[in-house]
Amino acid sequence: MFRPLSNRIYRALFSAQIIALLGTGLLTVALGLLAYDLAGAAAGAVLGTAYAIKMVAYVGIAPIASAIAERLPRKTVLIAADVIRAAIALALPFVDAIWQIYVLIFALQTASATFTPAFQATIPDILEDEGDYTQALSLSRLAYDLENLISPILAGLLLMLISYNYLFLGTVAGFAASALIVLMTPVPPLRPAQKTRPFRERLTRGLRIYLATPRLRGLLALNMAAAAAGAFVLVNTVVIVRSGFGAGDGDVAYALAAFGGGSMLAALALPRLLDRISERRVMTAAGMALTALTLALAAYMLIRGLMGWWPFLAAWALIGLFYSSILTPSGRLLRNSAHAADRPAVFAAQFALSHACWLLSYPLAGWLGEVAGMGLTLAALGLIALVSTAAALWLWPRGEAGALLHSHPDLPPGHAHLKAHRSRGKTHRHVFVIDDEHRVWPTQG
Repeated sequence: MFRPLSNRIYRALFSAQIIALLGTGLLTVALGLLAYDLAGAAAGAVLGTAYAIKMVAYVGIAPIASAIAERLPRKTVLIAADVIRAAIALALPFVDAIWQIYVLIFALQTASATFTPAFQATIPDILEDEGDYTQALSLSRLAYDLENLISPILAGLLLMLISYNYLFLGTVAGFAASALIVLMTPVPPLRPAQKTRPFRERLTRGLRIYLATPRLRGLLALNMAAAAAGAFVLVNTVVIVRSGFGAGDGDVAYALAAFGGGSMLAALALPRLLDRISERRVMTAAGMALTALTLALAAYMLIRGLMGWWPFLAAWALIGLFYSSILTPSGRLLRNSAHAADRPAVFAAQFALSHACWLLSYPLAGWLGEVAGMGLTLAALGLIALVSTAAALWLWPRGEAGALLHSHPDLPPGHAHLKAHRSRGKTHRHVFVIDDEHRVWPTQG
């Protein structure tokens, strides 16, 4: 699990990621308190709108930022995004109107939509060994889970001594430290593309590769299943705990910690599991288990109401386990589905498309929960997970990751690609990815 940390460059970048995530966690707590300060009982609506704006920024900006960043030094892009995020966080304590929150959150998440795909696409170039990269994906998942556990605790301790406005300074420090670490680290440069492409092609290239690759179409469907169940937990846990169980703020933290603990367990177990079992089997099995659990919980809530406290925590931990089992292996699929020069664009496409799933599931979980109740809301999201998992099984055929037989009727005899694979005529077999010579996935008869 921790073998990738022996790589000095990866260790530095992983440290930058953890520090930035801790700062982001403090921002989440401080933003909620700021919203309550400005809007009182309507703070939930303010935060819901802010999170929707966050998803819009992720969906709309990531592909554009990736297309622009392809012409810029990778290290410069990462540092500039961190500096911009730090500057925006520094402005948040001075907010005195709700609309200012929306503007600043959009700007901050635009910078994040630039930073995160570029950061994710850097790791495969540092850890070229498949096993090391798989473990790095699990470490990244652990970092997000630890942020969900540690940041609220840290914020609570700090709030005993200081006003919540000072938490934003912790966010500033996190982004600034991340920028400094990246500055001092020899980040590998982006591998140059074989040819210069116009902006329009660079803008859509990642999306075209993504949607033309069966395993990535399956990944998108599984992203929707994970977002359906995950959004219910993240949006409605506070409602269930406070109103349903009549418990306090600390119990909300325990419930979210159960979800995070299950997710961490999956991240710890997956590296060894993926050495023996394919990503497709692990991820689709997790999707089916998550769907079954979600629908079973919905049926129980509709028939009998809330379960006991400890079964509730166990259910949340299982949701976290299956949720993480879908998300953690996704980086391996993205890495193996594009050439090195195309990876930033493909990671940006995943970033945008996966957050489009959250853009749908977040408001559905919140608005439907208020109107129809928790049982019907969970049932609706469970049906979305069911359809999405079924779609993944259909879109992602078995065996498509191996060498595929295909033809190149459009290539002239003697083309470099045909020579490289010692083709007989214009037909040959090799591991297939979408690129300039392979624009359509071959049909296997």
